[in-house]
Amino acid sequence: MDWKNINLEEILKKNKVLPSSEELLFQLNTIWDKEYKKEVSLLNRIKSKPSKSLPNNHFDFAKLDKDNIYHISEIKKLCIDYRLRFLSTHYFKGEIPFEAISKIKALEKQHETAFYNFKVIAPSKLFKLENADDPLLFIPLGNDYYYFVHKWGSDLKPWRKAWAWCFKSLENLMVVCLLISLLFTAMIPQGLFTNKEMTISVYFFEYLFILKSVVAVVMFYGFSKGKNFNTAIWNSKYFN
Repeated sequence: MDWKNINLEEILKKNKVLPSSEELLFQLNTIWDKEYKKEVSLLNRIKSKPSKSLPNNHFDFAKLDKDNIYHISEIKKLCIDYRLRFLSTHYFKGEIPFEAISKIKALEKQHETAFYNFKVIAPSKLFKLENADDPLLFIPLGNDYYYFVHKWGSDLKPWRKAWAWCFKSLENLMVVCLLISLLFTAMIPQGLFTNKEMTISVYFFEYLFILKSVVAVVMFYGFSKGKNFNTAIWNSKYFN
């Protein structure tokens, strides 16, 4: 009698019943087909047009990561500070990465539900806007709260906030025009526009002339391109 210790793994391998190649292929194809249909369904829901007729998202709030819950006021501030849009993924023309799809599938499995009305934060160039480096994907929770799912792409450049500050409001834009005009006036060679000695009054009139020119250029560009301020476009689906 053999009194050696029993290796359960070896016994399991001996008892293993191998399916035929056709049966194994059929089973694998069935699994892949199910997963493919799930991903197609999810992508269709992500790209679907926002509608009040779609079901509300139902979460098990005990399973949510509180650090990923954001109020609309926090999202609005971020968009205004960096001149970004917060719109439905229906308008998003970029690619939704596999990692984001996987996270949504995991959340849907965890909460035993399907999600709708996805929204994303991204620069205007990544949206299919209607004429009148850095996306963040969200799922609406209700009551102006959103659940952050995934971030992809490269980070924003450090100077973007300073650039976006210029277009935050009319007051900010006027401050920029005043500073640019002051810089241009300081660069004008003495006696270029007048033979008089440079005095405070002469310098002031030159400054006003430059300021008027800068404001005219800014207004012409703004009106011709249909541009608007950050506070007006952060959640607008129109091109501006």
